[in-house]
Amino acid sequence: MGGPRTVGIGMDFSATSKAALRWAIDNLVDGGDRIVLIHVQSPKADNPKKHLWEDTGSPLIPLEEFKETSVAKQYGLTIDPEVLDILVTVSRTKGVKVVTKIYWGDPREKLCDAVEDLKLDSLVLGSRGLGILKRLLLGSVSYHVMGNATCPVTVVKGTKP
Repeated sequence: MGGPRTVGIGMDFSATSKAALRWAIDNLVDGGDRIVLIHVQSPKADNPKKHLWEDTGSPLIPLEEFKETSVAKQYGLTIDPEVLDILVTVSRTKGVKVVTKIYWGDPREKLCDAVEDLKLDSLVLGSRGLGILKRLLLGSVSYHVMGNATCPVTVVKGTKP
């Protein structure tokens, strides 16, 4: 309708973030759109790249580079082969451009920052499905982002084990 969109997907390589990725591909992403995988690492992570990009996040990493083990290791990531397979497939079949951006800090704040930095048209997150008490005590990333992001946010609930 309005041309290609930029869809952010919060990715920590958990089962729920993979479910969010699958949901976005099946229900939201069209040909020509851009997927930005957004990964937020702990501010305590000791990584040389963190010192370069701690304030702004990493540069956008194209899928072709992100697939390289050496590039992932530079950012302190262990890439999930299942996620790579999903991304390569959607890139080929739908003509979707895929990039990754890595931030360091509080996921709640950094995901909201990413919405602004990347000018996302929408953001898709997985939910761990915390109960009310745990959500009150621990806080909820998805709840915070839904209330503070300046774009539509879709929360995909994970399945119960």
